[in-house]
Amino acid sequence: MRRRLISSTLAVVLVVIAVFGVSLVIVETRTISSSAQESVDSEALRLSSIVESRLVGDERVTKEILRDQVDANRYAVVQIPGKGTIRLGTEPAGSVIRGTATGGRGEKVSVEEPASTVTREVGRTLLIIAAVALLAIISAVLLAVRQANRLASPLTDLAETAERLGSGDPRPRHKRYAVPELDRVADVLDSSAERITRMLTAERRLAADASHQLRTPLTALSMRLEEITLTDDLDTVKEEATIALTQVERLTDVVERLLTNSRDPRTGSAVTFDLDEVVKQQLQEWRPAYRSAGRAIVRSGKHGLRAVGTPGAVAQVMAALIENSLMHGGGTVAIRTRVTGTQTVVEVTDEGPGVPPELGARIFERTISGRNSTGIGLAVARDLAEADGGRLEMLQQHPPVFALFLSRVSQGLTAASGPHQEKPTVR
Repeated sequence: MRRRLISSTLAVVLVVIAVFGVSLVIVETRTISSSAQESVDSEALRLSSIVESRLVGDERVTKEILRDQVDANRYAVVQIPGKGTIRLGTEPAGSVIRGTATGGRGEKVSVEEPASTVTREVGRTLLIIAAVALLAIISAVLLAVRQANRLASPLTDLAETAERLGSGDPRPRHKRYAVPELDRVADVLDSSAERITRMLTAERRLAADASHQLRTPLTALSMRLEEITLTDDLDTVKEEATIALTQVERLTDVVERLLTNSRDPRTGSAVTFDLDEVVKQQLQEWRPAYRSAGRAIVRSGKHGLRAVGTPGAVAQVMAALIENSLMHGGGTVAIRTRVTGTQTVVEVTDEGPGVPPELGARIFERTISGRNSTGIGLAVARDLAEADGGRLEMLQQHPPVFALFLSRVSQGLTAASGPHQEKPTVR
């Protein structure tokens, strides 16, 4: 591109110089020739006037008197009737420029100048025009190189940006070049880079969330299948198989929820559901894991509560809190359901050391973890809660108390949801 810009600019300049330069040479040549002819004619007329004035005054007209009146480079011939011819200067050889004049007493004056004088003047003029043309060409080349670099360098940068996008590096450069057309291309590439960045972030987030959210259901399912393989009791096999099928359904719901959130994290599918069923399901699912760890999980609070949300999402949030207590907490884990105002609250607490003071509210940020975990579980749980209009908060750091707030359905409360509080039951 640089070569094309330089070549095209140089071609334009050469055409301009050729058109105007030739015209200028022709005009200057004619001007110099006309000026030389007028000068010779003027000198012949002046010399004729001098001769005539002396003849009128009866003064002598001699070569010595007229010698100083003629330019040294010119040759003059003065013819006076009855007095002969006077020659002044050296007669030039070759072509000449001649000027003549005739006086009132019949005298004739002829002045000649070598044509080579005009040729030399024309040559000097041509040299000046050629020097100006050469300077114009050099200036044009320098300007063309500068303009070519100004246009080609941004294009090279844009090509590198496009190549980076294609190679998987979607960082926008936010570089502009003060050329509207090139800046428009840079804007489009930066917008594409930002969209690709968001897409890659969403894909990586989906992969991380899927890995985290599917790990627990798959582990629980494999434990159920192991129990089936280790027992010969048909009733136990049926019971474990039924629970395993329920977990498979939950696993399917987890996958669908992850895909939905990856497309639009704000999209929810809230319905009215029985909170007791979700709590019971979680207790059944986590019972084997807590037994293996030699710990207990209890449930207390009001029964018969109905809430607004997505049962699968609520189950995932509870699973994240229960798993968090299993991995990082200690002692007995307590699940408590209560009502506050227009909301139903599910609290999960344990007897462990709690959340480190330096983390505080940052515990819900992605990659934030104080115990060498992925830092994804609580962040995903909060996203799931907010997708259905609820919220997940940490009410207390030590001992840790996490609370899931859901919209309450007051007419769905049963007698069990009154002031009566059920004693904690070990599961």
